[in-house]
Amino acid sequence: MDSNFETNCSSVPEHVLSWSGQKMPVLGFGTAVDPPVASEVTKHAVLQAIKLGYRHFDTASVYGTEQPVGEAIGEAISLGLIKSRHELFITSKLWCNDAHAELVVPALHKSLQNLKLEYLDLYLIHWPVSLKPGSFKFLEINIHDVVPMDFGSVWSAMEECQKLGLTKSIGVSNFSCRKLADILSFANIPPAVNQVELNPMWNQKKLREFCKAKGIFITAFSLLGASGTAWGSNRVMESGVLKEIAETKGKTVAQVCGRWAYETGVSMVVKSFNGERMKQNLEIFGWSLSQDEVKRIDNMPQSRHHRGEEFISQHGPYKTVEEFWDGEI
Repeated sequence: MDSNFETNCSSVPEHVLSWSGQKMPVLGFGTAVDPPVASEVTKHAVLQAIKLGYRHFDTASVYGTEQPVGEAIGEAISLGLIKSRHELFITSKLWCNDAHAELVVPALHKSLQNLKLEYLDLYLIHWPVSLKPGSFKFLEINIHDVVPMDFGSVWSAMEECQKLGLTKSIGVSNFSCRKLADILSFANIPPAVNQVELNPMWNQKKLREFCKAKGIFITAFSLLGASGTAWGSNRVMESGVLKEIAETKGKTVAQVCGRWAYETGVSMVVKSFNGERMKQNLEIFGWSLSQDEVKRIDNMPQSRHHRGEEFISQHGPYKTVEEFWDGEI
């Protein structure tokens, strides 16, 4: 197991991030919902998650969930569930229409205003592409608005966010090895985290090895294959291999996926607003997979679910899926 893992009072191990020395709980609670739900539903789920012991919460400006997350944090403090905001690790993300040098700091200020917080623990560039500045809607992208990202100036603005104390750490999401190498070639503050799609049927082995060598911690999303979303599938949840292992262990398929991710040395963001599954998602520690079980999972067929096709156009910066992911598909 990664020597940078430590255990906190809620029994969720923590990873010490490079560059900042910050401790990040390796299990986070996600708030991206497709299709979107009412703010009150999100607020209630976050409050319930805090009661259960979650301390890492993941949101983004594009999700429209920053405000209810902030309201839940405030209520949790007033109810005495936590003593202060400092007990939590809060991640948010820069959406593509604000991925322009002069808009990054104002975008973070707006996220902090939504969350009613003075700082974030982690701020991520959501995708390695920009959209023309302006309003946006969740899951609605006008292909004619997609423009190349000026990685140098945008990353410099991200570094400014950290220098100003608006966020403790900075990172990226959905970045390939090649795009990370580009950032690392000029970064004064390297990315602490790369949040990407990762599950037993898209295990990102090459990216995991690259990030480990560079001191970049990976956070997995869509650990269960994003079943029920417009772009996901149920093939992870319906996998015969995973079902068999789960039955042998007396666990759920979701717990097997979470344990597998933890044993590969990555963190994860899980999303369920169902109380029982929220509790089950916390129960991936204190047991382990056998070497044979890990081998069976690692030998499962591999393919990417979220291909980023919404950003692909003959008139834009990325004309094919292969180009967008630098061949890492």
